[in-house]
Amino acid sequence: MSETTKFTGQGREGHTFTGVRVVRRVSTNMDDVVARFRARVGRLTFAAVIDMAQKARSVDDFESEARKFIPESGFVIFDEIDHGGWLPRYGLGLKNLRWLFGNPIIAVTMIRHDPTAGLFVPIELLFSESPDGGCAITYVVPSSLIAIDDNAPLLAAAKRLDDKLEALMVSALG
Repeated sequence: MSETTKFTGQGREGHTFTGVRVVRRVSTNMDDVVARFRARVGRLTFAAVIDMAQKARSVDDFESEARKFIPESGFVIFDEIDHGGWLPRYGLGLKNLRWLFGNPIIAVTMIRHDPTAGLFVPIELLFSESPDGGCAITYVVPSSLIAIDDNAPLLAAAKRLDDKLEALMVSALG
């Protein structure tokens, strides 16, 4: 749940809430961990999603086309940020890769109940190389960001996303 704070005279309000950050540490090297995840997710750009939606004649047509890119895990990578590509300039030599990933068909199950859910979908995952050669996988539990008010349908949809993310973790990490 959240607490609302009004900022007077500025036409804005703030909501204080608590997100839940999860870190999973494994002894497997980061390249192998990322490869395990890549084997379970598809690849789709934001532009391709928009293009498919605009060309589709109906919701069923859009979803049928989108499903061609969505594997059993239910997730596709939309974008990656390779922090490890620029951090060495600052003497930080460890690999660090951030994914923006999700599924537009799942996203709509939350956005229909609260348009602000779009701030937190797609979801994010951070792979960080550990100094000992292992890997840390960090993410925020989606429902802890998405469902901050008393909105049972939104919470139910966000919890289904939590479950899909957990299933991906178990599938990739064991």
